Amino acid sequence: MGKYIAKRLLQMIPVLIGITFLSFAMMRLAGGDAVTYMYENAGTAVPQEIIDKTKAEYGLDKPFLVQYANWLGGMLTGDMGKSYVSHKDVFEMFVSKLPSTLLLTLSSIILTVLIAVPLGILSAIKQNRWIDYLIRFMSFIGNSMPNFFAALVLMYFLSIKMRLLPVITTDNLALSLVLPALTLTISMASKYTRQIRATVLEELNSDYVAGARARGVRGSVIIWKSVMKSSMLTIITLLALSIGSLLGGTAIVENIFMWDGVGKLAVDAITMRDYPIIQAYVAWMAIIYVAVNLITDIIYHYLDPRVRLGGDGA
Repeated sequence: MGKYIAKRLLQMIPVLIGITFLSFAMMRLAGGDAVTYMYENAGTAVPQEIIDKTKAEYGLDKPFLVQYANWLGGMLTGDMGKSYVSHKDVFEMFVSKLPSTLLLTLSSIILTVLIAVPLGILSAIKQNRWIDYLIRFMSFIGNSMPNFFAALVLMYFLSIKMRLLPVITTDNLALSLVLPALTLTISMASKYTRQIRATVLEELNSDYVAGARARGVRGSVIIWKSVMKSSMLTIITLLALSIGSLLGGTAIVENIFMWDGVGKLAVDAITMRDYPIIQAYVAWMAIIYVAVNLITDIIYHYLDPRVRLGGDGA
């Protein structure tokens, strides 16, 4: 296992370098820069000499490869640079936004698991009955709705009509968390329910389930001790994908509800062409996805002997 983890960590290095290099290049090829944008929106004419001097201060006058090498060297030493707009340390800004994103991620994942797992199992057990059709219909509707539409529907009913929850984030963090967490949960729980139903149905038709029933094993024991254990790989895969995207900050939801997380920070930086923050966000997303995939593969090794034996044999 130690060799496997070390091998995967080494494979992460070229992936992370490639992602950061491509994003760095794409931002420069997009045209425009933060300095020019800042002065154009200042409301007054600024001499070109001042613009060139400011660019030199930020290192934007240097060749592209030199800029990337300087940025990468700073990243490796823990220096993400300073924001072109606020002039604050990028690392400190990211750290200050992470707790909000982590709280939203954890809340959404817990709600999704609590809703999707029981509904998926119930839908599979009651296959082709009215409760199965109802769950499948509701999951289809939830999976079809974009996050922004679900957010607007929830805001209309729970905030405007019923006045139970604030429209945007306020000082009351508990109440402010409900709407964005529900918005994310709707689409994730709908997708999970359908996947869990399909996985459980496949396991219920397996020979070992027929053998357990022939021996008189109770249905609940078969479901929770055998079927769910075999279905964990599918659930873990779905969770890994969702955790990666959520930790990266769900930009649309965070902006709708003014949730002060990483996603909102990234959208504001893109609007203002604040390159250091954008590049730090891309690096953060790449690290999160690679790390989540690594953790998922390690869990696979423990849960599925076929993966473990196959990896050792390879």
